Amino acid sequence: MSNNQQINFADWQDETLAIRYGYHPTQEGEHGEAMILTSSFVYDSAAQAAARFSGAEPGNIYSRFTNPTVGAFERRLAALEGAEMAVATSSGMAAILTACMGLLNAGDHVICSRSVFGATQILFANHLSRFGIQTTFVDLTDHQAWQDAIQATTRLFFLETPSNPLMEVGDIGGLCAIAHAVDALVMVDNCLMTPILQKPLALGADIVIHSATKFIDGQGRALGGAVLGSKALMSAVYGFLRTTGATMSAFNAWIFLKGLETLALRMKAQSEQALAVAQWLEAHERVEAVFYPGLASHPQAELIAKQQSAGGAVLSFRVTGGRAEAWKVIDAVQIFSRSANLGDVKSIITHPATTTHGRVAEADRLAAGITENLIRLSIGLESLTDLKADLARG
Repeated sequence: MSNNQQINFADWQDETLAIRYGYHPTQEGEHGEAMILTSSFVYDSAAQAAARFSGAEPGNIYSRFTNPTVGAFERRLAALEGAEMAVATSSGMAAILTACMGLLNAGDHVICSRSVFGATQILFANHLSRFGIQTTFVDLTDHQAWQDAIQATTRLFFLETPSNPLMEVGDIGGLCAIAHAVDALVMVDNCLMTPILQKPLALGADIVIHSATKFIDGQGRALGGAVLGSKALMSAVYGFLRTTGATMSAFNAWIFLKGLETLALRMKAQSEQALAVAQWLEAHERVEAVFYPGLASHPQAELIAKQQSAGGAVLSFRVTGGRAEAWKVIDAVQIFSRSANLGDVKSIITHPATTTHGRVAEADRLAAGITENLIRLSIGLESLTDLKADLARG
């Protein structure tokens, strides 16, 4: 992409933005994005160094908080999400922590969906609480519960939608109306949908969280995360990152740039595969229930049609029986990877109750619907015929 051409990026579709936006070639004129592996940068003079550190002159200072490759990833992801600014972090959980520590203060109150990733629940309940930030957990789909949980100190609503692993869908616009009426921010974990299938900021959310480790990479290679929103909000988040250093490496940012190039193709293809698997499971005699936000039977199908462009690649189901029967299915597979990750082109099978949510108290797990017979699938790009046959073995 030439730097001296006037281009209207607003006219570009997601597929083009994900491949072309946000990177400026070096003086070498490379076609692919350069991987700038350096800890620090040099200056032409002491005056320039002073100007960089004071902010009077833009430019690179130190790779903990300014790196060209990381910056390219931030700009590209921000363009896809429709955000003014992105802050890249070392992992998805680092993104949530960095956002909360940058925007919240001791004495603030958070309302969080009960159906979130296990580590997210523990972060709010066990760790942020030690710094005077209290959290109330509520059902994602119960708007009255969110309303009733509001306190004078409520500053943030946090939700995953769809939720992991039960695929509940939060009404982003509806929850934003409740939160904004009391001047609270809304932070949405958009990991399962990515900006290809859902754009929370366009629906009213203030902040978007990503675990780039998942679909943005798409091949299970690297850890990373991102926080996105307005420049005003992200400046506070960036300030915390600059000081504390939960930073994305340049190498990982380069991997994520490559992942973004195929994100649209992968999300659409994997969503089609996941829907087919969900429909097959729904008809299986040994399956009690299937949770997938693309099935016509999903209780929030009308909302999903308005909020998402597809169901995504993750689903869960309850096999008839308990832990023993769930583990039998998991142990029988030959193609699915037994792993706690998701978002890979390789299909993955997980037992949430003893892995991703294993540290969550049993009562809280059950309240969130995470039973011993629940199995989560992340559907990849293998043959659909082979994936069905693999699950049937159990």
